[in-house]
Amino acid sequence: MDAITNVCEYESLAKEKLTKMVYDYFASGAEDQWTLAENRNAFSRILFRPRILIDVSKIDITTSVLGFNISMPIMIAPTAMQKMAHPQGEYATARAASAAGTIMTLSSWSTSSVEEVASTGPGIRFFQLYVYKDRNVVTQLVKRAERAGFKAIALTVDTPRLGRRESDIKNRFVLPSYLTLKNFQGLDLGKMDKSNDSGLASYVAGQIDRALSWKDVKWLQTITSLPILVKGVLTAEDARLAVQAGVAGIIVSNHGARQLDYVPATISALEEVVKAAQGRIPVFLDGGVRRGTDVFKALALGASGIFIGRPVVFSLAVDGEAGVKKVLQMLRDEFELTMALSGCRSLKEITRNHIVTDWDAPHSLPAPRL
Repeated sequence: MDAITNVCEYESLAKEKLTKMVYDYFASGAEDQWTLAENRNAFSRILFRPRILIDVSKIDITTSVLGFNISMPIMIAPTAMQKMAHPQGEYATARAASAAGTIMTLSSWSTSSVEEVASTGPGIRFFQLYVYKDRNVVTQLVKRAERAGFKAIALTVDTPRLGRRESDIKNRFVLPSYLTLKNFQGLDLGKMDKSNDSGLASYVAGQIDRALSWKDVKWLQTITSLPILVKGVLTAEDARLAVQAGVAGIIVSNHGARQLDYVPATISALEEVVKAAQGRIPVFLDGGVRRGTDVFKALALGASGIFIGRPVVFSLAVDGEAGVKKVLQMLRDEFELTMALSGCRSLKEITRNHIVTDWDAPHSLPAPRL
């Protein structure tokens, strides 16, 4: 593992270790996978405008999210069924996040329950929520997350139906028989039936509420005192509605490019959402982050922090808890170096002027003197 020098190297190693069905489930996107590639490519089109001759001997990358102090603006996104990647699954990820002093978000569709993850020890944890047709299931789940010490709910709002993931259809993806969706085990909802296409798509069609709307956000606020983040916003219009609904924050997300193909990369949609939020609530980003430079670019465009998903499951597959720890450390080190080389000593010094994007007007230079 000493030979691994960047986050992307874990993916090819994970591909060697995982079955085709499991690797494809974690790696693939929807339909033509244009957005999957664009989530990465869009970062590469944003360039730096570094400032020089600034004393960067001390750099502070700590921040706070919803009032919780964390070591860096890099957090863990919810990714489902992590025991498909490694026997320790969400346990290992929870311990790695805690050791790194950052936040882990647990998926509704985790292969370890909220109680099991809480049993790994202290840590700041958020719970990602899918809204099931049976609201009693949702209420039970939210109450369990509260009791287990989870600090916020990340409500996924971009999945009234599952996106068309052709790899899963070809592979007839199904949760391996030795695993269950642990949070639903006692509710007869923990297993996934085999299907002629994707077992997950069939499961979602049967259980997830397609009628989910803004009034359900209001309903959720009546059953929990936890702050609610809305995950899956890509437009200014929805950002304004989120602010009006009184949510605690927004996660700009296209579900890892797994839902609607040909939506913009999250980094391309970020600034529009940030401007619409007008500083009233924090805006976060997930999707495509593989380098510390990506983290800096997101913060320069107004994000309060970022979440990583695939790098976690791939590093988990390769080296368990140690792999996830190493991914978090590499991103942290790269981000700190990017700050130093850009002339920024704290997160508040990272500004829009530190980057140039392909949608910016050209910088006008003063006319040279004769």
